Amino acid sequence: MSAVSSWRDDVVAMIPALRAFAWSLAHNGSDADDLVQDTLIKAWTNRDKFEMGTNLRAWLFTILRNTYYTQVTRRRREVRDESGEIAGSLKIEASQDWSVTLSGLQAALAQLPDEHREALILVGAAGLSYEEAAEICGCALGTIKSRVNRARNRLLKLMDAEAPGEVLNGGVVAAAGA
Repeated sequence: MSAVSSWRDDVVAMIPALRAFAWSLAHNGSDADDLVQDTLIKAWTNRDKFEMGTNLRAWLFTILRNTYYTQVTRRRREVRDESGEIAGSLKIEASQDWSVTLSGLQAALAQLPDEHREALILVGAAGLSYEEAAEICGCALGTIKSRVNRARNRLLKLMDAEAPGEVLNGGVVAAAGA
């Protein structure tokens, strides 16, 4: 008889004890059966981690117990909502406005000169300091500051906005809808 079939036979012999332990934890027959099944799957998947000659019963019971408590923790985070009332009350903002804003921003950025777009993206989007952007672009600090300022002003004009907040608060959306 091979070691795997001997191991398998030993595990199968433990199923009634595993089921009794699962029942004592779950207090429900189908949940206990699911728990035993999950335990057997995990044991089979990790059979190479079991050291022959050690306590198989303790190993299986530990897997079952840990599986049970993992499920309990997961269930605590879940919200029962059979009627769908809670799900119906959850709302998210429509993403169409942001899509239009993003499209407008991309189109406006494409109209900027390359060096202005590069400076604005490095400082504004990537969050680099003016000094870091100047080093990357190989130009003076004042040049980067000037490029960023010109790019921002040109971008606002292209997006029909007077202040940066208007771009985010609907300036582009209003312009697109007009």
